[in-house]
Amino acid sequence: QILYLKPPWTLANLLKCYKKHWMAVFGYVVPRSLLSTIECLSKHLYTDKPFDSSTVRILLQESKKLLHAFSSRSDYNGVLPRAYAEVTKLCETLGQVRAALVEQDLSEDIMVLSENAACEKMEATTPNLQNTEEKELQPSFQVAQENRHQEIWSVLEGVWNTMNLYSIEIFQKLDPSAVTMAAKASFEEAFLGLQKLLAAVKDIREGIGR
Repeated sequence: QILYLKPPWTLANLLKCYKKHWMAVFGYVVPRSLLSTIECLSKHLYTDKPFDSSTVRILLQESKKLLHAFSSRSDYNGVLPRAYAEVTKLCETLGQVRAALVEQDLSEDIMVLSENAACEKMEATTPNLQNTEEKELQPSFQVAQENRHQEIWSVLEGVWNTMNLYSIEIFQKLDPSAVTMAAKASFEEAFLGLQKLLAAVKDIREGIGR
């Protein structure tokens, strides 16, 4: 009788109900600070603007925060762990796509730098042209550096998502009434993720050394 919007609900209706009843109901179940997560989802999911990969990554991470918070109350007959697993898989897929794009951009930057270096060698007798070319090279180096940062972040994100998935599985094993999740990450995936992390940290240390 006191519901702001009665069922059946759409996702938009649910987000409105969350905001309307947050202080009186949901704030007693999950941390009240998660209201910012509800507002973020509501703001971005119902806009005419197209999504970029960064926005999608933020929405997936905010969704995982909300699902994780409610998991402390109940697994909701196994629905919540399955939803969490699906969102985690989407995060991993997005990370792989972003890493592939970064690798492609990095390869293109290397080609551009090689071409610019060749032109610079040919035009060494013209100081003015050489100075102009050096100004053009600097943004390419900055782009390559930013892409490297994104690649390292993608590896860290993949490891973090895998660790979260294993944490949920462990807690499910401790609860006999919990329903087994539909998708499970393998130990090989976790091991490969840690190997990539070690390689990334090694690159960072070598970069600092240089």
